[in-house]
Amino acid sequence: MNRPEKPSAWASDRAHLLHPYTDFATFADEGSHIIESADGMYVTDTSGRRLLDGIAGLWCVNIGHGRKEMAEAIAAQVLKMEYHNPFGHSSNVPAAQLGAKLAELAPGPLNHVYYTCGGSTANDAAIRLVHYYFDMRGQHRKKKIIARTDGYHGATYVAASLTGIHGTKQGFDRIGEDFISHISAANLYAKPDGLSDKAHCDHLVREFEARIEQLGPDNVAAFIAEPVMGAGGVLIAPDGYHRRMWEVCQRHGMLYIADEVVTAFGRLGEWFTSETLFDHVPDIIVCAKGLTSGYVPLGATLISDEIYETIARPQAKGGVFSMGLTYFGHPVACAAALKNIEIMDRENLLDNARQVGTYLQETAQSLLNLEIVGDVRGRHLMLGIDLVADKRTKAPLPQDAGAAQSIFKKCLERGVIVRPVGDRIIVSPPLIINKDQCDALIGAISASIAEFRAQN
Repeated sequence: MNRPEKPSAWASDRAHLLHPYTDFATFADEGSHIIESADGMYVTDTSGRRLLDGIAGLWCVNIGHGRKEMAEAIAAQVLKMEYHNPFGHSSNVPAAQLGAKLAELAPGPLNHVYYTCGGSTANDAAIRLVHYYFDMRGQHRKKKIIARTDGYHGATYVAASLTGIHGTKQGFDRIGEDFISHISAANLYAKPDGLSDKAHCDHLVREFEARIEQLGPDNVAAFIAEPVMGAGGVLIAPDGYHRRMWEVCQRHGMLYIADEVVTAFGRLGEWFTSETLFDHVPDIIVCAKGLTSGYVPLGATLISDEIYETIARPQAKGGVFSMGLTYFGHPVACAAALKNIEIMDRENLLDNARQVGTYLQETAQSLLNLEIVGDVRGRHLMLGIDLVADKRTKAPLPQDAGAAQSIFKKCLERGVIVRPVGDRIIVSPPLIINKDQCDALIGAISASIAEFRAQN
């Protein structure tokens, strides 16, 4: 009896999956690019093409692909105990051990951990915790959250509302507009010509203070910001910006939430960046991605001792802290995170990110010699490249040019994966990258931009 052939992965994917950020104008014809295997700095697609992973999966595969140690640690935890109920004062060994490790690595008094399944849910949890904290203090009006234009905080409903990339909201209903507002991004490339970085920083801080006054200081609960904006374009703030924004929060009795989903666990050469690189200790830090290097989904919301002591008071007789997820502190995910941190520490990957990241930034400056490259910026292993029609005016390329997408495809032909976002190319390789691989990455981008320019 002849059995029908199974559909290819490409066909099954096209027929059944609803992908994040699908372009439905092309998906029906093109489908997905299917990756079949991965090892170290490289992934291999179903056509057998080996590609340098210049984006670490999605900002996350920090220790590189296919680490046997990770597979063994994950398998060992599955065999020992794959899952148990985390509710009602029940826990597990890896969750407890990871909580202690995160408290050790985090700055200042951030000693308490709420686990989630990723960055979006960790940001949602942060906002719910902020609201609960002020309720427990009797400040029931203090609910408003200030985020930033071009900030990215996730795709769950509240996190998507915090996100300030307004193109992501097209066609979708919006929630949280009564308590979420946005101020300008700290975008040095977009500042007016002739305005110094310090003056630009002064302007941004004044805008923040004015928004708080507009909303009413008694109503504003928190400010949320990425230390370096990721999906919004690898935007670098002026020196002193984060410290000064934190000081404003302190004056107004607000909490500072650092969204370190991208920046924590080595991308900028530090476990956490807020204190070491940006001179302030947030009240809440949100992390995910590099926490497990993407091997198993896990997010975490770290809160200060002061917040914990406030919310740990029983709110009513018989009342409980009624937040929780089925997969809170999942033992397999926590075991993966512990092994990931061990590998990063043993192999000194933070130092590699600092040293090779500096080389990547220096090498990438050569791209400014290309006619349509307006700006090249970043820090360590975060790099953003702005494509423009006119360097002097910073005028964007025509919308129908599809420059970034075209350059992305040309890079694939050269054996390199980059990420196209709007009129930008973003690079965020694994922390194990070496200088030769940096050269290959920047070389492919340079050649692809030159080819695009020659054709258009």
